Amino acid sequence: MVKPLVALVGRPNVGKSTLFNRLIGRPYAVTHEVPGTTRDRLYGNAEWAEVEFTLVDTGGIGLEVEGDIMAGTRAQAQAAIDEADVIVLVTDGQTGPTSADFDLAELLRRTQKPVLVAVNKTEGPRGPLLALEFHALGLGEPIAISAIHGSGVADLLDAILVRLPRTPEEPPAEDEIGIAIVGRPNVGKSSLLNAIVGQPRSIVSDLPGTTRDAVDTVFDYGEHRLRLIDTAGIRRRGRIVPGVEKYSVLRALRAIDRADVAILVLDAQEGITAQDAHIAGYIQEAAKGVVLVLNKWDLVEKNPRVQTEWTQVVRRNLQFLDYAPLLFVSALTGRGVRRVLDAAIAAAQEHRRRVPTARLNAVIGQAIQDHPLYSKGKQFKILYATQSDVRPPTFVFFCNDPELLHFSYRRYLENRLRQAFGFEGTGLKLVFRGRREE
Repeated sequence: MVKPLVALVGRPNVGKSTLFNRLIGRPYAVTHEVPGTTRDRLYGNAEWAEVEFTLVDTGGIGLEVEGDIMAGTRAQAQAAIDEADVIVLVTDGQTGPTSADFDLAELLRRTQKPVLVAVNKTEGPRGPLLALEFHALGLGEPIAISAIHGSGVADLLDAILVRLPRTPEEPPAEDEIGIAIVGRPNVGKSSLLNAIVGQPRSIVSDLPGTTRDAVDTVFDYGEHRLRLIDTAGIRRRGRIVPGVEKYSVLRALRAIDRADVAILVLDAQEGITAQDAHIAGYIQEAAKGVVLVLNKWDLVEKNPRVQTEWTQVVRRNLQFLDYAPLLFVSALTGRGVRRVLDAAIAAAQEHRRRVPTARLNAVIGQAIQDHPLYSKGKQFKILYATQSDVRPPTFVFFCNDPELLHFSYRRYLENRLRQAFGFEGTGLKLVFRGRREE
């Protein structure tokens, strides 16, 4: 299921990235006082009152600091309008409404999307008074917040939840496997899809970004019903231009959200780039099944160690996806293409794997015994573990104090789960809940 999407829009330097960080609960977006610091559109998962949604920070997409700033800002807002379920216009209470705010408000007023006005930088006793000026935007009651200090953010989240769509999308058939083909532009995603299905169902071109929207292809493969989602390429940092391409970026990342497995296509000619790692990070955060496909293998100069050397390169640059199978493929010649679907189906099956509770607790108990964790003068203890869900495999650990848990120990427990149960090719979701010791 695709989570609802909430977009933060607004002119530069009003605090969108700071608000983004607070809503997702970690410093993911880069914040700086220089306008236009956020050079990528950033996405993260947020949760409030047990409701999850996807949050997008539009701070720097298509924004050229030296050029027409308002043209770039309007393009960002339009891209968000096209895809978002709720739009939050972030403004600056210290400056009051500006002409840029009025321009954006006029654009948003013509939409059919719910719009909220968040007046940032209103900490202190005069905060509510500063927010009153923004009634002039004509977008309803402004909400006074401080993204830095957190005041008013709960009220903003409550207002967002009220406006999120109530009717869920039609779920896919239980036996259908959704596979999203993702990657940078021009790495061969559409060519790979065509090679897989055996006929040209997507436009194939040497021009990056030919595939503007996600295109679904449903077909039977052996005993399995597959839904292949071909997506527009995600551009390198700073290369997303105003217009339709930003919209396709949103589509590509949301395709990951509604798939069981993501096939991340890499380019053997260009090597592994920072943007490849960026996309891989979205897949990992969503805890999806994943297959790494190194395409254009026919163009690589061969030697006895070339495959080993490339494996090391990929694993070094995408080490957080060390559980993902790596395939060497040429969509042009068809080399290795059949193995892509087999690997994706295997990853989907692991994505739906459920393990016995007794066996789970035995494995975790042994892991704690083999390598106990002490932090802040206390020992971290797991009292009970259970698998609460599949797609992705989700494990809930009831422990004495979640604050004692370090990232490296979380990784250690995940590795022990993989050693005991497999889960090759799929992300895992680990949830830690505190419980008083008896």
